[in-house]
Amino acid sequence: MRKTLSNLVSTLALAGLVAAPTAASAQASASTANALDLPENITIVGPQTPNLRTATAVVNGAVITGTDIDHRVALVTAASENEIGGEELQRLRMQVLRNLIDETLQIQEAEAQEIAIAPEEINQTYARLAQQNFGQNTGAMDAYLIGIGSSPVSLKRQIQGELAWQRLLRRNVAPFVNVSEEEVNELLQRLEASRGTEEHRLGEIFLSATPESRAAVEQNAARIIEQIRQGGSFVGYARQFSEASTAAVGGDLGWVRLAQLPAELATVAREMQPGQLVGPVPVPGGFSILYLIDKRQVLTADPRDALLSLKQISIGFEPATTEAQATARAGEFAQAMQSIRGCGDAENAAGAIGATVVTNDQIRARSLPESLQNAVLQLQIGQTTPPFGSVEDGIRVLMLCGRDDPEAEAGPDFDQLMGQIEDERVNKRAQRYLRDLRNDAYIVYN
Repeated sequence: MRKTLSNLVSTLALAGLVAAPTAASAQASASTANALDLPENITIVGPQTPNLRTATAVVNGAVITGTDIDHRVALVTAASENEIGGEELQRLRMQVLRNLIDETLQIQEAEAQEIAIAPEEINQTYARLAQQNFGQNTGAMDAYLIGIGSSPVSLKRQIQGELAWQRLLRRNVAPFVNVSEEEVNELLQRLEASRGTEEHRLGEIFLSATPESRAAVEQNAARIIEQIRQGGSFVGYARQFSEASTAAVGGDLGWVRLAQLPAELATVAREMQPGQLVGPVPVPGGFSILYLIDKRQVLTADPRDALLSLKQISIGFEPATTEAQATARAGEFAQAMQSIRGCGDAENAAGAIGATVVTNDQIRARSLPESLQNAVLQLQIGQTTPPFGSVEDGIRVLMLCGRDDPEAEAGPDFDQLMGQIEDERVNKRAQRYLRDLRNDAYIVYN
């Protein structure tokens, strides 16, 4: 069930159907409070928890209920490997409320511009998601959503908001975004000039901070890092908490060169390895949390995309095997592997020492454990890796029996690059558009 949810949430994220986060409210520090000349000891008159109100709102007359929030929160929390509770859950609920307010404003603006999303379109998208995750069985997805505490109505509402906003942007924003041929050609030239240099694919969570709120924001960033390291989804936290425009795509900055990054981030990213999480990194205006997804060379074939034909030769140990016996057996195995005369001799050599052979002709080098990738890519046909394993798991080697190297990256063409620039500019204007809708909205919190 956990795997099914992860697949579903990933599908929603790729489709742009998981609500994008909005800017978090700044946290006041003690220095700000002192400026108000408040007494050290105070007595609360009235309710003791005035901020723990029922999380509902009326947005230009449209009601967002507590149930609406519960259903969206359930979709997020069910994907987390760890239970979310206490202050973290409260922050998530408030973030979901902000997302629902934005979604309501987007739908209302589309309706005001006479842009309507037909129920058939919503149902088609819902059915497509069901097909990707439940084999065309919308009933199974209905039951699944209800089972995790969400609902089909909530997801369909989210689909409606996304479709409405996309259509609104295509009509009111995209036609007024211009990208010149000179800009695209200049960028293509710079890209070609950088062929062979290193690129990083980074994820970022940006949290804004003022001088007064800096300490509190840094502590919040540290809590987010701890949650991610304990198994939380970086993409999920980026969507919920990041205040950068990349929040809508889970914080993914795409492939960038270090020279394109602010100096503070470039310095940190230069030392990172794929899969590493670093932060909080002080940057102008706040803090960033960085996650290195991958590295590659610009417009150059990545050897890790090579398609390999491998034979795995392995031996196991009986439960009662002593350390001395295992050492002797491992030595015998290693010596036998060195004497193998190519892939055609693997089965015979393995049979002679009681080893087993498993063949796979369709292995991407990058799918191997990172510690093995370089070792395998350095092999010639018929050679084996050094033995690896343990008494519990057995000892094994990998023999390279074939390798098809990837073709060099052609890079984006003119139209693709122009589309990327246009999308970036549309997204920036969309953020301003949404800020204007918030400023003009009449919102009542209950």
